[in-house]
Amino acid sequence: MSPRPLIELQGITRSFGEGELAVPVLKGIDLKVWPGEFVAIMGPSGSGKSTLMNILGCLDQPSAGQYRFNGRDVSALNRDELALLRRDAFGFVFQSYNLLRGMTARENVEIPAIYAGMAPAERHARAERLLTGLGLGERLSHRPAQLSGGQQQRVSIARALMNGGQLIFADEPTGALDSKSSQEVIRLLTDLSRQGHTIILITHDPDVAKVARRQIRIADGELVEDTGAEMPSAQIPETDQNGRRHSRLGDWQEALKSAVRSLHSNLFRTALTLLGIVIGVASVITMLAIGEGARKDVVDRISTMGSDLLLVRPGGPDQRGGRWSVTTLVPSDFKAINEIEGVLAAIPELTGGQTLRYSNRDHSAEINATSFRF
Repeated sequence: MSPRPLIELQGITRSFGEGELAVPVLKGIDLKVWPGEFVAIMGPSGSGKSTLMNILGCLDQPSAGQYRFNGRDVSALNRDELALLRRDAFGFVFQSYNLLRGMTARENVEIPAIYAGMAPAERHARAERLLTGLGLGERLSHRPAQLSGGQQQRVSIARALMNGGQLIFADEPTGALDSKSSQEVIRLLTDLSRQGHTIILITHDPDVAKVARRQIRIADGELVEDTGAEMPSAQIPETDQNGRRHSRLGDWQEALKSAVRSLHSNLFRTALTLLGIVIGVASVITMLAIGEGARKDVVDRISTMGSDLLLVRPGGPDQRGGRWSVTTLVPSDFKAINEIEGVLAAIPELTGGQTLRYSNRDHSAEINATSFRF
């Protein structure tokens, strides 16, 4: 047996919530998984098996304890390093397949290789080789909706193997399949185990779990049964690093292809989205134009009055200055103001209310009188 386990857990706990409201899900899990093993983790719903798989797959972090993968302390890895570990060493197979419906079978399988920077020609050939080996050579261009459940699960298995698949997590891979397709998927996982891939199968079905060489039972967050590890009988496959040449241009090309594919997959939704953008932009432009027009109108109105126009009015008895202050303006005041330096012109104005009579009709009016110069 290898001198170093592929997976080593020591005192792993996981709780959700804080303080007195914390709910323990995993309670002091100790586990070693050796390279090349086929391990089935069984347990009823709520036992903690999916939480354990999330921690093993670096999708979640434990509340306490130590997790080592191939000798590396996973807790010491940052987010980018965890992403690299998942990309290069792990493969995931889920009950719901998780295939992108707008992509063909081959394009779905190629996704991990795109993230890894594998050259296009290399990943095309590898995806076709994997799908052909899984009996899907004639369905490379089929989309998920055109495939049966068993075929979709085989596509997800090929995707898990795209970057090597040193460790494959299979979470209820037969849960949505009929008996014939379930047997086919289990046979494929068994073949991969014989080829040296480490398989961790999560299930609640004892009939599915019995195909694994090692069976672990979990209940209430604790390991209650472990049939023990066995010596792996196959050579451990190495992750294929050939063809991985990261290129910013290639990344942009793949991003552009993905964007175009997403837009084309639902033309009606795309049209509605573009229409919403057009309406939004047009509304903003219209509101800005209305605001600018209102501002210009106000400025024009003020400019017609003259920004240098001053009105001089006589004081009143109730204004500052007391009873002896001047409350009228006389012609001499008008002449004095007109002689002030900087004053272009001073125009006298008299305003008063009078009654206008025409024939037998009277009408109250305000009369403004000024000089002929105005």
